[in-house]
Amino acid sequence: MQQDKANTASPAAGGVRGDVAFLRRVLIVAAVILLLLLLWQVREALLLTFAGVLVAVLLLAVAKPVEARIGLSRTLSLLAVGLALAALLGLAGVLVGSEVTTQVAQLWEQLPRAIGAFEHRFDVDIPPLGEAARQAGGEGGGEAGGRADGGFFDASVLRTLAGHAATAGTMIVNALSALVIAAVGGFFLAMDPAMYRKGVVMLVPVEQQGRVEDALLATGNALRMWLGAQMVSMCIVGTLAGLGTWLIGLPSPLALGLFAGLVGFVPLLGAVAGAVPPLLLALAAGGDALLWTAVLFLAIQQLESNMILPLVEKHMVSMPPALMLFAVVAVGLLFGLPGVILAAPITVVAYVLVKQLYVRETLGQQTEVPGEDDAPQ
Repeated sequence: MQQDKANTASPAAGGVRGDVAFLRRVLIVAAVILLLLLLWQVREALLLTFAGVLVAVLLLAVAKPVEARIGLSRTLSLLAVGLALAALLGLAGVLVGSEVTTQVAQLWEQLPRAIGAFEHRFDVDIPPLGEAARQAGGEGGGEAGGRADGGFFDASVLRTLAGHAATAGTMIVNALSALVIAAVGGFFLAMDPAMYRKGVVMLVPVEQQGRVEDALLATGNALRMWLGAQMVSMCIVGTLAGLGTWLIGLPSPLALGLFAGLVGFVPLLGAVAGAVPPLLLALAAGGDALLWTAVLFLAIQQLESNMILPLVEKHMVSMPPALMLFAVVAVGLLFGLPGVILAAPITVVAYVLVKQLYVRETLGQQTEVPGEDDAPQ
């Protein structure tokens, strides 16, 4: 009799346990979905945090040799490196800052004329600004529709320019604020990276914590090596672009070289973006300037792809070019311009984590992981 009752209660108990297990799985899936939605809402903050990690990696790369050779503490080493970098930037600003500012202003004035020459050369039909403003405001005259004589400075045009100026000012303020936050956050991350790394490791199950910590160490070292290679490449490209445009006779060669070097932080696409202003100026200049400018930047791109990057990546991080290109496009589509700027280091992190945690640990295949043989930070 008791055995019959047990047999009768067993299916009911099993059904309750099954319902509880199903409910637990549903709640886990719902929590994961909510977490992903939350992360998407704060994606800009996540990008800013990643920028801080890059700053910390850069500071540690310079501060650790100082700490080892001079015997200073980590905090004092970081302060010394920060002050040295600030002094270096200040000295550069004093020596070439005024010249760069003047050349950037000249470049900003000359680019519209270069664009106009491009439109005229290739017969691009773009209505004048005054005409566009009148069409936007209606066919009638007066202040809303523009001046009757078709003048350039319509009221609507002034409002449009004021709106663009306010938007540009807001973007500059936001960019500077993000830069300051990333620098300060990177300094604090660099003071004790092990503490933050252990905090991340504690979020995974105990049996996986060793693997995750090894992967994070490899990721930090890979980022350090990639940053080193990229800085070397940017300096060489900027120097060659500045010297080349100066020899060709283009205006503002210092600003053009600085721009080409800075946009070189974005692999592949940066080389194209860096060539656009010089080509427009060369087109406006006429003669053989356009041909020589095109040859110059094609030679710089080939030199960077076939000599500079392979040389500096020999002892650093080498990434497949196609993977880097598609990653820059994909991350840019997801996160906009900040994503384009940070797409390459994000790809480095994803590349290391996939090879370490998935290809090697999950699939059991032997593969070389960038950064795993270097000393931990």
